[in-house]
Amino acid sequence: MTGLFVILSLILLVVVIVQIAKMTDLAEGLLGREVAQRRTNRNVGTGFLLFGIAFLVICVWSAIHYKNFMLGYGPHVAASVHGVEVDKSFNLTTIITGIVFFLTHIALFFFAWKYAGRKGRKAEFMAHDNKLEVIWTALPALVMALLVFDGLVTWNKVMADVGPDGDYMEIGATGYQFAWALRYPGEDGKLGEKDYKLITGKNILGQDWNDSQNWDDFMADELVLPVGKTVRIRISARDVLHSFFLPHFRVKMDAVPGMPTYFVFTPSTTTEEYRQRLKEYPEYQQPDPNEPEKQLWQTFDYELACAELCGKGHFSMRKKVRVVTEEEYDQWLAKQKSFYLSNIRHTDEDPFKDDLLPMEIEAQKKEFNDALSKAMKEEDADKKVVVFHHVNFKTGSAELTALSRYEINNLIEALNNNPNLTIELRGHTDNTGDADANMALSEARAKAVYDYLAKRNVDMSRVSAAGYGQTMPIGDNATEEGRRQNRRTEFKIITQ
Repeated sequence: MTGLFVILSLILLVVVIVQIAKMTDLAEGLLGREVAQRRTNRNVGTGFLLFGIAFLVICVWSAIHYKNFMLGYGPHVAASVHGVEVDKSFNLTTIITGIVFFLTHIALFFFAWKYAGRKGRKAEFMAHDNKLEVIWTALPALVMALLVFDGLVTWNKVMADVGPDGDYMEIGATGYQFAWALRYPGEDGKLGEKDYKLITGKNILGQDWNDSQNWDDFMADELVLPVGKTVRIRISARDVLHSFFLPHFRVKMDAVPGMPTYFVFTPSTTTEEYRQRLKEYPEYQQPDPNEPEKQLWQTFDYELACAELCGKGHFSMRKKVRVVTEEEYDQWLAKQKSFYLSNIRHTDEDPFKDDLLPMEIEAQKKEFNDALSKAMKEEDADKKVVVFHHVNFKTGSAELTALSRYEINNLIEALNNNPNLTIELRGHTDNTGDADANMALSEARAKAVYDYLAKRNVDMSRVSAAGYGQTMPIGDNATEEGRRQNRRTEFKIITQ
């Protein structure tokens, strides 16, 4: 219906113009060409004047009416520390250009009316005027220079990079068709290195897994920032030109393939505080079209957008941004998981798939020592048992996997630190399959651990090995979880 209305309106406009032209021709025939032209000039001049007045009134009305939807006015003041300076520069530019806008348009429409063509009036021809040319060249140049200088000062303040000892957090933002990949540093507070040559289906950023700083980095579906904390965004692009745009924080920086850029800013207003600000304005007390049960101020969120037309899926690059208190940020941070440990670890892309990382070695060692200490304190002899949680065998065999060596090495260290400790290595299976075969497999697995110890110069008079097959279950063999618990290797403390 809208398209049909526009077409009919255009047809009507053409008809009106044609009729006016015909009426002008008719008037020239009745009144004479000279009289008709004077009347036409006078009417056109008056029309220009009326249009100019209406045009400027509408400009003022629309600026006042929609001011609360414009950044920098009403509720939409800057939500970052540096944004205040940016808004001042924009306001100064708006005031100066606004004055020029009104003066030039008043002159344009007034002169069209004042100097409409009249009999006996001749336009003055001015070939050259040095004074006038100096004025209309020097004055705009001076004003422009002042605006540029003010903008440069503001820009230098905004782009003042943090030093190596600065108190800030760094986040990586990589644009690609059609999304933003947001990478946070882990506990080390540093982002790992990346190389586009390493990009794969899993490793979308090309992170170098040989760099230990990548091991604790994590990816986020939204940009979450703690209020009052300086943030340095490391910006890059994987394919075409993108633009990292946070309008409410007055942050905008192009993401250029092959040329990393950055931006530093400090959020000053939490999302909830901004919502409370919007709550006071009638424009945001309307139902949200997507969530009619809520008002617009209740569903407001900061946003990260791409300010470049990067392709037909450009619209999908929008991400939600949340600014929260430091406590809320710490709670969110605690729930995030390392991308490397969750998606790459022990896969074919992992250069350390057959080794444990230092942090994993420490974690396993602590887990083992805690279990050993607890078992040694037990008064019931049947409870003096430590289950190996990280000793595994290849399916259906007694061949130890490569990563099993770390936990067995923890046992060797425990035997060395406790010279009176004697143990029995014990193998167990679930009840799947033949009982005799399960017994033989459990004995072979206990023997495999025994042989590993023997090759490491352990005093084997302190160690024995036995298989118990499916005779000593600790879980329900009717469930997969129970069967998994029953397929175990452990050792029992005989003396200590």
